[in-house]
Amino acid sequence: MGFFSRKSNDTATNPAMTELGREFAIARRHGDRKTMRRIGREYDNTATGETDAASFQAGQESYDALPPIKTPRRNRRR
Repeated sequence: MGFFSRKSNDTATNPAMTELGREFAIARRHGDRKTMRRIGREYDNTATGETDAASFQAGQESYDALPPIKTPRRNRRR
């Protein structure tokens, strides 16, 4: 399994909710509140039970497991 592979050992029951959770985690990492609210509303409208909530959470955790990329410093004198 590769470092950036999205496959996990446990299979999510709802892949659409897993992908929605990943998108939510991406928006949260980038500070995009508008997208976070949109995804939250979409989740509230479509989630039906605990399996959807678990899939959404698994999607968030799979993206959060990736470390953020360090950007190079602008001031190279130091």
